[in-house]
Amino acid sequence: MRINESIDAVELRRALEQGAGSVEGPEELGPLQVQGECRTGRLLLTHGAGAGQDSDFLVELRRALANAGVQTLAIEFAYLRRMRCEGRRRPPPRVEKLVEELASWRDALSPHLEAPLWLGGKSMGGRVASMLAARDGAAGLVLCGYPFHPPRRPERQRLDHWPELRCPTLVVQGERDPFGTRDEVEGYDLPDVAEVRWLKDGDHDWRPRRASGLTRIELIHEGARGIAEFMARHA
Repeated sequence: MRINESIDAVELRRALEQGAGSVEGPEELGPLQVQGECRTGRLLLTHGAGAGQDSDFLVELRRALANAGVQTLAIEFAYLRRMRCEGRRRPPPRVEKLVEELASWRDALSPHLEAPLWLGGKSMGGRVASMLAARDGAAGLVLCGYPFHPPRRPERQRLDHWPELRCPTLVVQGERDPFGTRDEVEGYDLPDVAEVRWLKDGDHDWRPRRASGLTRIELIHEGARGIAEFMARHA
């Protein structure tokens, strides 16, 4: 899918300058949510397979990123917007279709942006962003809870495209993430451009066990600070 209609440049510029707002994109792409000032960097942020940008995790992450100086441009894929309209769950389409949809968003936004646009997302959305970056390049990648493999299927690694990554890549991963635990991932041969920041005792949604003495809010803010530091270092 490639979109020819462009986004409203005036509406977009106003939201970017104010650090808040909803911008209507081309009809096929839907709305764009802007949050935070671009003091450190700008991140086009995607969501996971089953929950959109209104999930507790992404709402708190965008707030924490804004506090750390990262402006987020949050999108939702067409299948999830359709799921909202129909009021029922549906699986995402093939990942290659989502890569094209994200590419259309990037192409619609890039002509209007001065600061480099980083790509990233939660779980499946991070995988989509990494596949686009491996194919076309990107200023950088931020992958939150990357799905290195399906739960309980560690042999089915989702790393085939990683050798093609050439941009700074940060993975922020809970140590207990069933999609890739610390013990598993530290055994992978990741490219030199990739760095993994571990969140103590966190699961796929960065939720620690009570016995750890930590809270998910603390881990989300720790992750956001790590993202901002990484983006500033590679600006």
